[in-house]
Amino acid sequence: MSVTAKTRPEHRAPRPAAVRGRRSALTDRDGHSVRGWELVVRYALLLLVLALTIGPFLWQLSTSLKGPTEDIYSSPPSFLPEHPTLHNYTRVAATIPVWDYALNSLKVAAASVVTNCVGCALAGYALARLRFAGRRAATLVFLLATLVPVESIIIAQFTTMRELGLNNTLIGVVLPSCVSALNVLLMRNAFLNLPHEVEEAAYVDGANVWQRFWYIALPSVKGTLAVVAIFAFMGAWDDFLWPLIVLNDPSKFTLTIGLNYLHGTFANDQRLVAAGTIIAVAPLIVLFACLQRYFFRGVGEGAVKG
Repeated sequence: MSVTAKTRPEHRAPRPAAVRGRRSALTDRDGHSVRGWELVVRYALLLLVLALTIGPFLWQLSTSLKGPTEDIYSSPPSFLPEHPTLHNYTRVAATIPVWDYALNSLKVAAASVVTNCVGCALAGYALARLRFAGRRAATLVFLLATLVPVESIIIAQFTTMRELGLNNTLIGVVLPSCVSALNVLLMRNAFLNLPHEVEEAAYVDGANVWQRFWYIALPSVKGTLAVVAIFAFMGAWDDFLWPLIVLNDPSKFTLTIGLNYLHGTFANDQRLVAAGTIIAVAPLIVLFACLQRYFFRGVGEGAVKG
């Protein structure tokens, strides 16, 4: 008599995660599971921030392209121009010498970028890698300088420029911000996070301090240097109060001051103002587009040591 063996239950293949539980299959960049409604909330918040950030610029761009026959105050507002035109930009050039003002702003911004990149890199390297008496006190001074409002020292700055004979000059516009305390601290933190072993190896090979700075330290912080360049350019290009105080010759006005003349006492054409605004913002967009790769890399420099 044959004995029939009882068949054992077969081993079942493990079910996928979506079948085992009710957890969502969506994950974020860190590998954490994200529910559907959480993802919707995230994208809704991102779209809201995008609208608040980019919306005013797009509205100014739309207004600058609208012709004189279009109503810019219509309700509901019309975002897209019916007949796009560049006539408003030519009117800006006919109303004020906008390209001369833009050239003055470019000179000031370029000088500010060069002085900040050179001065802040040297100062940051000295504070981070060199040993000298008073190094901590100097770092504290730079830190405290970032807390001082510009408005509280602007009279002292103007008096200093007048005593030096630099008022009503573009050099007087550049000089007070040629080395920013914030940029010095950014470069210091970037240099602090470089491995000491590489620089010590160069020191053993006979490299002096200038060679270690130029060939080893500086190429390793290109991202932070790009951040400093962007901050310096934006600060000099967008500055309005200090050039307004130190300059009184219309031929030396920067673009931010010159665009103020588009506002008339008895007439105020918003199309003209919008076109001038786009002209002023365009160089910043081009600069950031060219340096964005280094900018995002520079934001991360100093966050991870080694």
